[in-house]
Amino acid sequence: MRTRARIHTITALTAAGLLALTACSTGEDTVTTTPKKTSSKKAAAKTEEKADAKPAEKKTAAVGDTLTLKGLEEGEQLDVTLKKWLPTAEGADEFNVPQDGKRWAAAQFELVNTGSKVYADSPANGAKAADSEGQRFDSWFGEIAAGPEMSSDVNLPKGEKALGWVVFEVPKTSKLVSVQFGMNSGFAEQTGQWSVK
Repeated sequence: MRTRARIHTITALTAAGLLALTACSTGEDTVTTTPKKTSSKKAAAKTEEKADAKPAEKKTAAVGDTLTLKGLEEGEQLDVTLKKWLPTAEGADEFNVPQDGKRWAAAQFELVNTGSKVYADSPANGAKAADSEGQRFDSWFGEIAAGPEMSSDVNLPKGEKALGWVVFEVPKTSKLVSVQFGMNSGFAEQTGQWSVK
């Protein structure tokens, strides 16, 4: 009798815990491709000029654009800019080279903490590249000649920024078309995506 009561208690506690975890998450993963709007007078003037024309098409983020992304916890937020894109990146020295049949591509990201909490992560873990065939590639360890890699241990207070390259090792024949970035090592429900065609 006591064993059954314990089993029911454990089952009830487990169910309550799972329910609590589920309540913390919206359960909807999203991919953001719309760049952050600028507030300059020039941008406002252009918007007024286009008001009489046909409705503007939704812009897809590209190199140079900033996306605002949220993390898993309340108060986690970054403005992420894809500063530069190298479809082929040279190694920093003779020891940093891709494997046979592969090449390196690299994305330079700038991360600005616009949230209320410290952003603590290994940013490269949340980066992926995709080719025209639908293949997806995780970040790769490699130092490139273009500049310093993104730190693997970023602790970014509110208002501060981090800048660095993230490397991807891909087949030589792959035509890369997009790059993605997500907070919390890619586990956040919101992912930013830039076109690199």
